[in-house]
Amino acid sequence: MKIVMIGADRSVKGGVSAMVNNLYEAGLDRRVELTYIGTMVDGSRARKALQAVLALWRFLWALPGTDLIHVNMAADASCFRKLIFMRIAALFGKKILLQEHGGDFSGFYYERCGDKTRERVKRGLNLADLCLVLSEEWKDFFSDILPAEKIFVLHNGVPVPQEGKADYSDHRALFLGRLCREKGVEELLEAAAKARWEVPDFQLILGGTWERGNEELKRRAESLADFVTCPGWVSPKEREELFARCSLFVLPTWFEGQPVSLLEAMAAGLCPAASAVGGIPQVLEGDRRGEASSLPRGFDGCGVLLPPKDPEALAQALIGLLKDEELRRGIGSRARQRILEEYDIKNTAERLVEFYGSICKKEGR
Repeated sequence: MKIVMIGADRSVKGGVSAMVNNLYEAGLDRRVELTYIGTMVDGSRARKALQAVLALWRFLWALPGTDLIHVNMAADASCFRKLIFMRIAALFGKKILLQEHGGDFSGFYYERCGDKTRERVKRGLNLADLCLVLSEEWKDFFSDILPAEKIFVLHNGVPVPQEGKADYSDHRALFLGRLCREKGVEELLEAAAKARWEVPDFQLILGGTWERGNEELKRRAESLADFVTCPGWVSPKEREELFARCSLFVLPTWFEGQPVSLLEAMAAGLCPAASAVGGIPQVLEGDRRGEASSLPRGFDGCGVLLPPKDPEALAQALIGLLKDEELRRGIGSRARQRILEEYDIKNTAERLVEFYGSICKKEGR
């Protein structure tokens, strides 16, 4: 099968590019004839505009001999950008697989789109022959936009290291992602300060780049430099080193699809604590009430679910986990097993090839 896949350039610092790179590592390009076209890059507006023009030219050049177009879409500008490619593909009579990654697509669709724009987006999305979403929750959401029989759940996947963690004696918590209010960084800093009082050697590492408009939040993090470290964007090698140093992974985000950083941390054996939003509860299968004010003795989940925008609950969860090494070890071990069983990138790539085949068969190829 000849597949053209479009999405954020593989060099972009974000979840979609991380997922695409994982699929390449799992050998997707050896299973199908795959052409990847990056439609967006990091950098200035001029650089982004040039990339968009070049991507469109490459897309038009590749389209005639292609069996299927695989569209990786998020919300806002990503959606509008990808709808252009989808309309062109439809004009050429090509089959389209839409994979939705946006954690805030509901806010985009119902709050940031007016009635006319919403209708235009809906028509564009319905050009897809099949839509892949990250969780059952998102399947329910998109069933109001697309026919339910077109929508299937496909989890993100990550490579699983040969060995998990053995040492859980540290008192470090790791965050990986965009540094901004929407990722819960403000609540995390407040909770970390409280945890520091209870666990004096506690350290918080914020891996990622600061988003524009979060200068005050950045200054606050810098004022806590005695126990908060901001190393900037973390490379894959640096990420492995941080996973080895930290026993806790924390993600108090306000909204989410299915964060690759969380899956990677769990695969490495870290004990995760994350907001009960988007596809996260389905991954963690922890305390689905999202109540982290106390961790019950013998807690047997593979992660601690947190109510979003609740720094007190986050602080109590951090303190409870930091004070109990065996609890961190148990949760971390179960988290790694969960990824091995359900979120191994090899299985994700295999299922994706099956979806490609099912669509192309309908075309009679």
